[in-house]
Amino acid sequence: MIKIIDTHTHLDAEEFDEDRAEAFARAREAGVGKVFLPAIDVKTTKAVLSLSHQYPGYAYPMIGFHPEEVKADWKEQLAELRQILDEHRVQINTTVSDFIAIGEVGLDYYWSREFEHEQLQAFEEQVKWSVETRLPLMIHCRKAQNEMVHLLRSYEKELPGGIFHCFTGNQREAEELLSFDRFVLGVGGVSTFKSSHLREDLPAVVPLHRLVLETDSPYMAPVPHRGKRNESAYVVDVMRTLAAAYQVSEDELAAATNANVSRIFGSEVVKGL
Repeated sequence: MIKIIDTHTHLDAEEFDEDRAEAFARAREAGVGKVFLPAIDVKTTKAVLSLSHQYPGYAYPMIGFHPEEVKADWKEQLAELRQILDEHRVQINTTVSDFIAIGEVGLDYYWSREFEHEQLQAFEEQVKWSVETRLPLMIHCRKAQNEMVHLLRSYEKELPGGIFHCFTGNQREAEELLSFDRFVLGVGGVSTFKSSHLREDLPAVVPLHRLVLETDSPYMAPVPHRGKRNESAYVVDVMRTLAAAYQVSEDELAAATNANVSRIFGSEVVKGL
């Protein structure tokens, strides 16, 4: 069995404080060869960086400011994140970084539009970081696809690529996002839900070379774990569901999604799988 990658898991979250080491061990045992750790603010950026040092070659950190965290102090948070980003970049022929992506960033108008303008400003600033550093974007978008697409169009030719994380939309929405040709869709546990149309919609319009696997743990656990805390080991259930939906073997689905990760994040990140 080919090892797979959980491209989006919050293993730094407090939900794992009691059994974090065990959660990492269960992921390895399940066949998860790498885990990618998005950040949502300054505190979690430092936390995922620390975890990546504890699990070198297995856990990979991102740096980012999540839209739901954008409040009155957003400029201060963003400035501190920029300082951290700069501190962890070194010159070795080209610009490299301890971080593998700018994320989790984006727009979220699901609960409130109170900081709508500030979210747009914070997102655009981090899009510019991606263009400058050539680090891909890990994008969160909820109830804001029109606004997000409009903003990204201004940088479309310059962007290095990335992932539209936690895709749960319809065929039209998928096609619109895939018009950004260096981006892929991140698909997680929702694809396993009985009510989900993803098992039909994804194979209809999303080719395998535009798809990656994720859990978004501790949230949205897949069937048969629905209602429980999600964890990276459960990405295997997503992989099996999508393999069946695309009518390919599990090894084919794993190989295809790993190749997509390599294309976006670089071959060094998937080395050893």
